[in-house]
Amino acid sequence: MSAAGIDSNELKFYVAEEEGHAEGGTLLGFWLYLMSDCLIFAVLFACYGVYGRSYAAGPSGADLFDLELVALSTGLLLVSSITYGMAMLAMEKGSKGLTLAWLAVTGVFGLGFLGATAYEFHHLIEIGAGPQRSAFLSSFFALVGTHALHVAFGALWLVVLMVQVVWKGLIPENRRRLMCLSMFWHFLDVVWIGVFSFVYLMGSLA
Repeated sequence: MSAAGIDSNELKFYVAEEEGHAEGGTLLGFWLYLMSDCLIFAVLFACYGVYGRSYAAGPSGADLFDLELVALSTGLLLVSSITYGMAMLAMEKGSKGLTLAWLAVTGVFGLGFLGATAYEFHHLIEIGAGPQRSAFLSSFFALVGTHALHVAFGALWLVVLMVQVVWKGLIPENRRRLMCLSMFWHFLDVVWIGVFSFVYLMGSLA
């Protein structure tokens, strides 16, 4: 084998090795970010646990929460997680069109969830149950609002990735980014299940 052939093979090996390191580093960094987000939500859940019954002679969760609306928004978010999973399956098959279609459906469900949350917040503020009314409502708005901001960021990220997929296709970099967004989106679903159970269901029964 010639020296040129050896050098070429070595070059390919090092390039592949560097790409593997880059992918592993990106995913590790994103896992660290998700862990920091876990800490943020843990603090917000703890605050709600402490102040969740501090009504200051104001309304309680049983007086305010519309479980039908919350069930609708919960369904929208959970279905969006399924549709994102379908997008990932399409990506694995190399289908750019199906990947984009499922991502678009995911975005629609995510926006529906945000719309329901915005309506709930507007209604509460309109009837005088804003975050300044009591410690209970302050902790409620902080927890649910932070989650909604994360979903809004995820929806924006989704649009950016769709543009990148249209422009560059399902290249390794875009696949890695879609995988990171998938972890983020499913993480928000898990957090919301906690919010729905701990805040809305327990609050309505209190």
